[in-house]
Amino acid sequence: MEGDQETEVYTLVARKPSFDLPTACPNCLPAYIYLKLAQLPFELAFNSTFPDSDELPYFESGTYVAYNNEDGGVIEKLKKDGIVNLDSQLQSLPDYLSLKALIVSWLEEALTYEIWVGTEGISTTKIYYSDLPWVISKVLFYKQTYLAKNRLGITKENAEQREKQIYKRASEAYEALSTRLGEQKFLFEDRPSSLDAFLLSHMLFIIQALPVTSVLRCKLLEHSNLVRYAEKLKSEFLEASSSSPSPPLHSFPSSFPRKSSKPKGKPKVEKTEEEKKFKKRARFFLAAQFLAVVVYVSVMGGGSSEELEYEDED
Repeated sequence: MEGDQETEVYTLVARKPSFDLPTACPNCLPAYIYLKLAQLPFELAFNSTFPDSDELPYFESGTYVAYNNEDGGVIEKLKKDGIVNLDSQLQSLPDYLSLKALIVSWLEEALTYEIWVGTEGISTTKIYYSDLPWVISKVLFYKQTYLAKNRLGITKENAEQREKQIYKRASEAYEALSTRLGEQKFLFEDRPSSLDAFLLSHMLFIIQALPVTSVLRCKLLEHSNLVRYAEKLKSEFLEASSSSPSPPLHSFPSSFPRKSSKPKGKPKVEKTEEEKKFKKRARFFLAAQFLAVVVYVSVMGGGSSEELEYEDED
């Protein structure tokens, strides 16, 4: 497909922008930046109907769709399928593998902790739930916090120990990345890679979306060369490209397209009657999801003192 890039229309569907970021979702931002580093022309569309869907972001062109929850994520899928691969000459390098482990393991773990636990979800409402009723947004927040703690292996007994370990690993990762980067433009000298996309999105999200009291933010700002690196790449690849003429941004309806389910070439203008149908479907979905989540939380977490603590705080 690399030979057809001039005729193909590419679209990245992500969560909506906020905090002066093109998309405020920490899962969507790496894919956006990866495409920008690769200088692949694409349209950006938004879908906020399913705030906790693991399919976002997804990349599509014609009948081709790469979902976030398939084959290691959108970036790995694009590399595997030959759409765009910035790592083709780097993946065999020992440094590539070790840096990838630091970024997509330790730093991703630390960011997950900071978003849902460390900062008590201060930023999550704008990212995921601002379009939902307050009650539903609260229930979904508690659900995602519960799931995040499970993924991180956090229990009431080991919470303090895990917090120290997570922040310690993040601090060590920043130190190693700062040493590796030095004053280079990219992690691998003169060429961008997917690791630059992951690291840049990580840093931009922390600096722009997390509160100044964030522990992770304070640890990152201790490394001035990492901050300069983020500022330079943001200026060259994100701000410079946004100043030039760009295709319009679209907002997708309430259903996720599947492969070969969405014909191309049609205008992106929705009819008034269709919009009404989409809104009606969204209301039914939210009501059903709310009831399902309440039952889930009641059954799975009814005896959890951690979730009771959240309720007490409210």
